[in-house]
Amino acid sequence: MKASQFFISTLKEAPADAEVVSHKLMMRAGMIKKLGAGIYTLMPMGLRVVNKVEAIVREEMNRAGAVELSMPVVQPAELWHETGRFEKMGPEMLRIQDRHAHHFVIQPTSEEVVTDIARQEIRSYKQLPKNFYQIQTKFRDERRPRFGLMRGREFIMKDAYSFDRDQVSAKASYQVMAKAYRRIFDRFGLSYRAVAADSGAIGGDLSEEFQVIAATGEDAIVYCPCSDYAANMEKAEALAPAGPRAAATQTLTKTPTPGKSTCADVAQLLGLPLAQTVKSLVLATDTQNEQGEVVKTQVWLLLLRGDHDMNEVKVGKLPGLGTFRFASVPEIVEHFGCEPGYLGPLNLLKPVKLVVDREVAVMSDWVCGANALDFHLTGVNWGRDLPEPELVADLRNVVAGDASPDGQGVLAIERGIEVGHVFYLGTKYSEAMKATFLDQNGKPQFMEMGCYGIGITRLPAAAIEQNHDERGIIWPDALAPFTVVLCPINAERSPEVKATAESLYAELLAAGVDVILDDRGERPGAMFADWELIGVPHRVNIGDRALKEGHVEYQHRRDAAASAVPVADIVAQLLAKLKV
Repeated sequence: MKASQFFISTLKEAPADAEVVSHKLMMRAGMIKKLGAGIYTLMPMGLRVVNKVEAIVREEMNRAGAVELSMPVVQPAELWHETGRFEKMGPEMLRIQDRHAHHFVIQPTSEEVVTDIARQEIRSYKQLPKNFYQIQTKFRDERRPRFGLMRGREFIMKDAYSFDRDQVSAKASYQVMAKAYRRIFDRFGLSYRAVAADSGAIGGDLSEEFQVIAATGEDAIVYCPCSDYAANMEKAEALAPAGPRAAATQTLTKTPTPGKSTCADVAQLLGLPLAQTVKSLVLATDTQNEQGEVVKTQVWLLLLRGDHDMNEVKVGKLPGLGTFRFASVPEIVEHFGCEPGYLGPLNLLKPVKLVVDREVAVMSDWVCGANALDFHLTGVNWGRDLPEPELVADLRNVVAGDASPDGQGVLAIERGIEVGHVFYLGTKYSEAMKATFLDQNGKPQFMEMGCYGIGITRLPAAAIEQNHDERGIIWPDALAPFTVVLCPINAERSPEVKATAESLYAELLAAGVDVILDDRGERPGAMFADWELIGVPHRVNIGDRALKEGHVEYQHRRDAAASAVPVADIVAQLLAKLKV
């Protein structure tokens, strides 16, 4: 490709609404152009990157035995009613009507459609296993689309769906996909982790996320440096403390804490470690009748150590708390006789269901609210001041330094960006949609399913978050819009420079290198700045002075300066670097 034939449109400054690095640099490098909130045009430079992502994904999916198809973006609502997700998906799913008042959705994912295909086409166990995949546009009506392609409303995703005869073979299919994903992300050349994950709204009980490591990532990744253990924050288990509870050494005392309504403020006032305080979180669950009216409300009190944070996913999995909400102030006052800030488990006006974090269950001489304005209780102890806790559970986010659940060391935490997710679904969708096959005995059985997604347009943004500097993007070779750029300097005034550039260009093309020749006639400074911003990893500068000495200049995007390479050697050196 020659630059004069391509479309290059760089900006000196990013638009004011661009917040994260990838959004700024993709806009400045002319890779995307905003059309509306969370909706972007992939410009020619950006589309080349996306095409390379798709090519690697497609090669590895085919290698793993998956079969490509393409499912409609617009889907009948009836299918979503069958699984109950038409209502459960909430406002993120865009619902539309056609001229006949028939209801449709703009696909956010395609479990329903692919299950409908399977129940019509797969009749016998002899047709299993099967894995269908697509690379297709999705739409999710994000409440607050932001960060460019990181959290847009319209995006491209690779989604695959496996169908098997039983749980054993379904989990084998899952492992095939998990290995394929590792090959895919290895080929991208990115630093990533595969972490155990919660399945969320899609469902299932076996799940891994693929996270690109980046300091700007939204997700916290928990891992053990001494082992292979890795999980996202929602999934990572906080182990119960080792050893028995220490004996009580303090008396229960109602202590004045005027104006100190947080654990941190109370600890500072009393000169105690924050870890000696206990925070009270009040939740509520509602029971509804068939008309959707609330007929009963249960109030819950969760106790966590003052320096720990509640993990809402873990809490939501506890029996009875699947649909919890935070209690209202009137509900809190009704049960505790006090507004938030001074709450605790003693001296309640009305009973609540108590759930105690594992850490709190083994604490002694702890501090909590006294259920009285401007007072806390010090020297609180289980068994003496209140009954031993009946319901003890892991309620919190882990913190760095916690023991690893695999017993191999302590946990560390880094930031990541989710770009892939694999799930074992079981029969959640096949049962809802009656997708069956006939087994060896001629009896109908529900198909076992898995689903596997990669954010095709999100991945380039994640790659930029991991690979950039003050000058612009630094693409890995596999993802770069062009792998090599040839930059002839003042070619219009030097026939030798022009001829050498054209010769190298032809030779690299013939060798299968994805090369672009910048023949725009730009000044050297402007030309170099463009390609550093765009992030092409390998650059060859061709200048009259260097040619007179028999060399050109090579510079990798990460190099601080260019190095001289004999003209006769540059192609071989590039091919060696590119492993062509």
